[in-house]
Amino acid sequence: MQNKYLHTILVFCVIASLCSCASRKAFTTNYYKENEKTLTSIEQSFKTLYDKKHFSVGFSDRSFNYISLEIITDSIKYIYEFEISEPRLQDTLRKYGFEVSGMLGLVKQMQSIHCIWINNLDYYTNNQKRSMVFMSIRHVAVHLPFTSEKYYILTFYSQPQYFDSDGMLLAGRRMRKLRKINDDIFRRINDKVAYTVSERYR
Repeated sequence: MQNKYLHTILVFCVIASLCSCASRKAFTTNYYKENEKTLTSIEQSFKTLYDKKHFSVGFSDRSFNYISLEIITDSIKYIYEFEISEPRLQDTLRKYGFEVSGMLGLVKQMQSIHCIWINNLDYYTNNQKRSMVFMSIRHVAVHLPFTSEKYYILTFYSQPQYFDSDGMLLAGRRMRKLRKINDDIFRRINDKVAYTVSERYR
């Protein structure tokens, strides 16, 4: 009886794994193309706002009603949590000199496509400092038991990047070394956008 029970669990786990792989493939193949306009708008809005005041922002709950806002000054990082509809959010944005309508618009766009986190990251290529926009997406279409939650990470670059013959992101033009971000390997969507699937969203 016990062996039959264990066999059933094993079969279920295999099926769950296969479904998860199929889901990831479908997501990475279709998601960017279907949401390119919104994703590009989020990237551009974030860059415009970030150039004025350094920050990162994301959702801290599964219902996408609460945000975590990190405000970065020259010496201190302030971390706040708000419900997106509470007046305290707008008061805090005004206090730190943010463009309130732009920030709220960014949050609404992120909410609409389940973008759980957005941030600016620095990297170096050919000894030059560059920056990328790092965006995490929570894929909520499929939830399988006994499987860890995965996040779909997109990175946006201002300059075309280099990829190997398998489409994996490289550290530079003359370097065959892969560029890893948070120890994850990224793959090509186009010359300026790459993606990975990770257990970490930031």
